[in-house]
Amino acid sequence: MTHLSRALIIGTSVLALAACGPEEIASPGTGVINIGDVITNPAPTPTPTSAPTVTAAGACPSLTNDGSVVLTNDGTISGPTGEYRICTLPSLITKSVTLPQIDGLVYRLNGRVDVGCDGGPVAPTAYTSTTVGCNTPLDADTNVTLGIDPGVVIYGEQGASWLAVNRGNKINASGSASKPIIFTSADNIAGLNTESTPGGQWGGVVLLGRGRITDCDIGAVGGTGAGACQRRTEGAVNDALFGGTDDTYNAGTMEYVQIRYSGFVLSNNKELQSLTPSGVGTGTTLNHIQSHRSSDDGAEFFGGSVNVSHYIATGADDDSLDVDTGARLNVQYALLLPVPGEGDALMEIDSNGNEGDAPRTDLKVVNFLGLQSVTSPSNEGADKAAVLFRGNADVTLYNGAIIAPENECIRMTSNTTAANRASLTARSVVLQCSGTGDAKYIGDGSGDAFTAADVRGFITADASNNEDFTNTLTSTFINGSNEDAVAITSPTGLSTFFVEATPYHIGAAWTGGDDWYAGWTCNSNIANFGASSSACTTLPTT
Repeated sequence: MTHLSRALIIGTSVLALAACGPEEIASPGTGVINIGDVITNPAPTPTPTSAPTVTAAGACPSLTNDGSVVLTNDGTISGPTGEYRICTLPSLITKSVTLPQIDGLVYRLNGRVDVGCDGGPVAPTAYTSTTVGCNTPLDADTNVTLGIDPGVVIYGEQGASWLAVNRGNKINASGSASKPIIFTSADNIAGLNTESTPGGQWGGVVLLGRGRITDCDIGAVGGTGAGACQRRTEGAVNDALFGGTDDTYNAGTMEYVQIRYSGFVLSNNKELQSLTPSGVGTGTTLNHIQSHRSSDDGAEFFGGSVNVSHYIATGADDDSLDVDTGARLNVQYALLLPVPGEGDALMEIDSNGNEGDAPRTDLKVVNFLGLQSVTSPSNEGADKAAVLFRGNADVTLYNGAIIAPENECIRMTSNTTAANRASLTARSVVLQCSGTGDAKYIGDGSGDAFTAADVRGFITADASNNEDFTNTLTSTFINGSNEDAVAITSPTGLSTFFVEATPYHIGAAWTGGDDWYAGWTCNSNIANFGASSSACTTLPTT
């Protein structure tokens, strides 16, 4: 089959949305070979050259008997794996439906697609929804759930195409280890993307909830009812609101999901990331999620209280993990793997500009690897160090590694008083960074600014940490002997969410572990997750 060029892809969208932090904080194989401090990447994973095997399905499925949710048959799209029927989702999904996996069929987002009507910061009573196409006022949540079966592929049309799961509605995107759900771009399906292709080809997935947030656009911190603190998703032509007072809010489930080539730039410093949970609560299930080649952050969490396990960011062009506006986030098992020499920070955590607001941004990460190892400067952005913590944020790191031989380890910035500035607790954390002593760190800001010695003190305060570590990683991200020799600190006292398995090590992957990263992920020259994972530059055929 011939490949579709971008000019032949049907339709574009001019709708706009972005998700950045409170000061436009938006937040970039096969084995790695370690020779001292020099780490090189292997050759790119080639796109398969075998003959196409997929034949386009004959028609789009009927989702509802009453015709309330209609898919539009928009022809076919061809690529290296075959030909696919295009079934375009409506701009507003008004009834709970499930997208079935059908061989030779892909689903399309053409502009913003809303799941249900926004129900406001609390269950609505005569709430005037801002969602386009909704009959208002609402006196109850629309309670729409978008189900997505394992193996489904959904692509966003070039531009500002994105999925918004509004307050009072849910997503149920439950893939499996052998049949992940893939959100991607038209170019990816058409075979136009290569190993060096950046993201920004479509928008991303946005989950909007009723958890507590800070940095209000509407209402006030500590407010209730209609006066609760709410924010607009930045850049949206029509409001996509989030925030409220329910930190247990359930936005649904996303598991065994890939989100590729997302992060469309809408305007200066305003673009989406792969996944943007905004004010979602502990009732939301997020696990086994890979962000690949986001043009902004791998994922950015705005407020709310949520638990995430088994998170991978490959090739984020800004921060691999961004947390702000009062988010309280627990993460266990995380691989943060930017393109060598590209991207900004591995982590950017803050609530900068509103340091007196509550709740404070609070991030806990257990079992992680952040890798910026290259032979040239390893980040291109203004965060300056491998990780950045600032402004009314509390960060706890357990059993992890920050490997950035050509970069400073940690930067902490304070533009506030000592009582409100960021804090860091680290246990069983190893660091391999440039410089010696205080020079491994950056402290700055105004008011009660941090010094480099202050920042270093957070690491040297506990003997379980090692700031002069030499990594022995194999296959890019798997522990070697040095990593496995580090004594762990039990994380179970931090939260009931965190577990301590046996055998248990620092980092996110080790020999004898459960290979949690295999099968549902996609491979690239950034990281190869094994033979059961297919290439990011193409679609799986089974």
